[in-house]
Amino acid sequence: MAKGKKDSKRKSKKQLAEILGNFFRANPGETFSLKRIFKVLNMKTHPMKMLAIDIMEEMAWDDFLVRCSDNSYKLNMNGQVQEGIFVRKSNGKNSFIPDGSDKPVFVSERNSMFALNGDRVRVQMLARRHNHIKEAMVTEVVSHAKDSFVGILHVDKDFASLTVEGNLISQDIVIPKRKLKGGKTGEKAIVKVVQWPTAESKNIIGEVVDVLGKKGDNTVEMHSILAQYGLPYKYPKNVEDAANNITSEITPEDEAEREDFRNVWTCTIDPKDAKDFDDALSIRSLTSSSKGSGLWEVGVHIADVSHYVKEGSIIDREAQKRATSVYLVDRTIPMLPEHLCNYVCSLRPDEDKLCYSVVFVLDDDANIREHRIVHTIIRSNRRYAYEEAQALLEANGVVDGTGTPAPPAPKEGYKGENAMEIITLDRLAKKLRERRFKNGSVKFDSEELHFDIDKDGKPTGCYFKVSKDANKLIEEFMLLANRTVAEDVGMVAKGKVAKTLPYRVHDNPDPQKLETLRDFIVKFGYKLKTAGTKGQTARSINKLMDECEGHTEQKLIQTVALRAMMKAKYTIHNIGHFGLAFDYYTHFTSPIRRYPDTMVHRLLTRYQAGGRSVNKDKCEELCKHCSEMEQIAQNAERESIKYKMVEFMGDKVGCTFDAHISGIQSYGIYCEIDENHCEGLVPMRDLSDDYYDFDEKNYCLVGRRRHHKYQLGDSIRIKVANANIEKRQLDFTLAD
Repeated sequence: MAKGKKDSKRKSKKQLAEILGNFFRANPGETFSLKRIFKVLNMKTHPMKMLAIDIMEEMAWDDFLVRCSDNSYKLNMNGQVQEGIFVRKSNGKNSFIPDGSDKPVFVSERNSMFALNGDRVRVQMLARRHNHIKEAMVTEVVSHAKDSFVGILHVDKDFASLTVEGNLISQDIVIPKRKLKGGKTGEKAIVKVVQWPTAESKNIIGEVVDVLGKKGDNTVEMHSILAQYGLPYKYPKNVEDAANNITSEITPEDEAEREDFRNVWTCTIDPKDAKDFDDALSIRSLTSSSKGSGLWEVGVHIADVSHYVKEGSIIDREAQKRATSVYLVDRTIPMLPEHLCNYVCSLRPDEDKLCYSVVFVLDDDANIREHRIVHTIIRSNRRYAYEEAQALLEANGVVDGTGTPAPPAPKEGYKGENAMEIITLDRLAKKLRERRFKNGSVKFDSEELHFDIDKDGKPTGCYFKVSKDANKLIEEFMLLANRTVAEDVGMVAKGKVAKTLPYRVHDNPDPQKLETLRDFIVKFGYKLKTAGTKGQTARSINKLMDECEGHTEQKLIQTVALRAMMKAKYTIHNIGHFGLAFDYYTHFTSPIRRYPDTMVHRLLTRYQAGGRSVNKDKCEELCKHCSEMEQIAQNAERESIKYKMVEFMGDKVGCTFDAHISGIQSYGIYCEIDENHCEGLVPMRDLSDDYYDFDEKNYCLVGRRRHHKYQLGDSIRIKVANANIEKRQLDFTLAD
């Protein structure tokens, strides 16, 4: 747009509002910074700029403009009637998330039309009152997110009802007594809604689908968590029967069309309680071969699930629906029937198994000289738990966490069975890892909360499980295989179109959150580069992680940095993986527990046989379903951790602990106990010494009178006030 001519007369507020209105109407959908607006509209004087900002603030208040950031605006393209998702809160502060936006709009309970959490609704935006937040009123529930709910039964003389757990529903579900299925007061049950509220009747009517059992029983509670998220807690008998008919027999035809690795040393390295071994590593020296000295052949062998689970079969349909295995604290709910995941497909030691393998030829610096993707037969020589492999490495001079491999073997050789193979794999993995970080892979070492569980499912202890060298060894070769498979399909000659493949993508960090992180860390004396290429941003984040390591603010900065990251997902539209710094990445290495990996196996087989590319829309639909199911499974896993956390702390009410602030919200402070990593909430109402304001940008609460500050990461001493097992909620108070 051409620059406006210099206006000698000072414009009135009305004139300037008209100019700004016309400017934004002429550029719908485009976001403009203040600097650009001033330049295009030739606003040179400070008073005119200040007046323009005031006008744009008023326009944003009136919903004519959308305020995109502290210094940018765009035309609001949404009307007064909008569709989106309803979010129900137990405190009555419900909200509506419009399509195409992540900014919630407040919906009071009286304007909610009994909409439930996750429902798709149509709303009418209400007239904005002066000094009040934007509000919406639900005018129609377009579709319900779910129609089955978990809760506790109450059976009276004339009728029964179900009190639903959590904040999913605002009223009890009424159940005709003939539809109770034998359920009794105090038992947990799953109820399906058969009639939603109407103008004539505001009741929700339902019928019992399944009685889970007495509340407090460990299995009942775990099943209720699964049912709460719509996840299955048992396998259909017809699917299990179909799986039980599949044998692990290897036919002469299988042997004829596969590479035989049964005479190559191979092992699996997994958690000590694992039963489904879906990946194995083989290694042999090629020094004596024609390929030359100092070369290693490393095979990444993956269970060939797609050989046994045929597309469209009854087993496949069930696996597709589940999309992932679910890992609760005390149990695994597998994607595939037990006969397949723990026996037929599992790469158990001393058994011949069918695999899909990525075989690499690596030099001593872990440079890839060549690779091939082939169907194979393997025979694992040894099953290692991570702890066993780690002990073997440390017995031969590896110091965990340093990134340094074992020293050269002494004259008598390395200590331990197959030590040379494991140590060589570790050395090559460390070279790969070093190169990956040098190329911009982000350093976020994850910690997982684990519980020690007794025979009755009761937690006896909890701890963070930290990834060690043995874990990283496996991780590095799995990453290499996943990347190589994605590159083989996705990287094509110029002018050619790549065939369809489900990619595992990770978008660039949220720019605004990165800016917030940059502004936040300045007070600790750190810098962050937020402009430039993906690699430059990633390397700057890594530098920040290295610089803050060992300092008191380390956990705080890591937490804020993680919040700037986007979620990884599955899609056929490849945008690369920011966190790993890979241009091409997919999931190939866990088909026993992830459906996208099975999809990739099938497509690779098809494409290697010269098959045409599959339907994009159908593949993308499956990718979206798998991403959604992954998120649901993670939510259920977190819910089981919360349950065990509260159960573990149940006998510690009244005890005091050292803790640190792990989260700050407008309603209180989340604190994590240093000793056992259990997390609870100190409600805002208990901070009675002052009135505290929530500073969202600086992750802290600040007292108005005394200016005392509660900052994310601060050390704090707490007392356990309440452990509510039904709400899965720990309440703390300040001990000081």
